[in-house]
Amino acid sequence: MQKNRYRIYSQYLKEKYGEKVYKIPINLPVTCPNRDGTVAKGGCIFCGEEGAGFENLASSISVTEQLQRNIAYIQKKYKAKKFIAYFQNFTNTYLPLEKFKEYIYAACEENIVEISISTRPDCVNDAYLLFLKELKEKENINISIELGLQSVNYHTLKKINRGHSLAELIDAIIRIKKYGFESCVHMILNLPWDDEEDVMEGAKIISSLGVEQVKLHSLYILKDTVIGKMYERHEFEIISLEEYVKRVIIFLEYLNPEVVIQRLAGRAPKENTLFCNWNTSWWKIKDAIDERMETLDSYQGKKFDYLNGKALRRFLHT
Repeated sequence: MQKNRYRIYSQYLKEKYGEKVYKIPINLPVTCPNRDGTVAKGGCIFCGEEGAGFENLASSISVTEQLQRNIAYIQKKYKAKKFIAYFQNFTNTYLPLEKFKEYIYAACEENIVEISISTRPDCVNDAYLLFLKELKEKENINISIELGLQSVNYHTLKKINRGHSLAELIDAIIRIKKYGFESCVHMILNLPWDDEEDVMEGAKIISSLGVEQVKLHSLYILKDTVIGKMYERHEFEIISLEEYVKRVIIFLEYLNPEVVIQRLAGRAPKENTLFCNWNTSWWKIKDAIDERMETLDSYQGKKFDYLNGKALRRFLHT
C-alpha cells in the first residue's frame, strides 16, 4: 500500500523528537462542569463513571508515582527514552488554578518532553494558558491541549449533553494558538444524530481554525448510561462499519493534509459494554480504512480546496 495516505501521529512524534515517543496517561481526581451542575448534570450521555480513563491507574495515586510506574514498564518493554505526560481523563483544567499548577509541575520530570492536557472547550482560560506558557519557557517542555468536541452539529451537542456549543471550541482554539500551543480536537464520527454532511463540516471547521491534530473515535455504548438505555430501547440505530469507514475517508479528504491524525477509532472497557466497534478490533477497522483509501486512491486533503476565498480563484488564474 502507498505510504502516508494520512499524517500519522507516531511518525510526526518521531520527526519532532528524533525518536519514538510514548504517551503516558495520568488520571487526576477531577470531574467535569457538565457533571457537577456548573453547566449541566449527568455528564455526556455516553460517558461512564470512569470517563475515558478505564485503562489508567487510579486517580488516588500521585502524578509522580503514576509516571514512574508506567515509564518503568514501557522502558523495560520498549527501551523508550522520551515520553509525553498525558492528563487524559475527564476535564483536567477544571481545577482551582493553584491546584492545576501543582499537578502540572509534578509531571515535569527529566524524560518528559511534552505535557498534553485533555479538557473541554469551555474550560480554557487565559490565566491557565499563561501559566503553561511560563512553564514551557522555564522547563523547556512542549505543551499541547486536547479538546473534546465530538460533533460540530449544535443540535447533536445538545442531544449528547455536552453543555457547550461550537462557539466555545472556536474561542478555545483561538486562545490556545495565541499562547503558541498545539491543539488536538476529538471527534466521534458515528453519533446517531450526525450524517455525512456533519462529518465533512467538522473537517472543514477544524482545518479553518488551524487545529494541528485530530483524534477520531467510534462511539461505544456502555450499560447504565443515558445512551445505553436509549440503545436498549431501540431509540436509534448505529451506522454500519462500512458507513463508518466511509465517514472517516470523507473526513480525511476534507481535512488539511498538515493535520496530524492521532487515532482513527477508539477502544472501550471490556466490562459493561453494549456496543463497541461492530465486534471487531480497532486495528482491523484501521486496516479497512487503509485498504478502502488505497482502492479509491483517496488521501488526506484530497478535497482541501475551500479556504482563502475559493470563489475568487477564477479571477486569479486567468
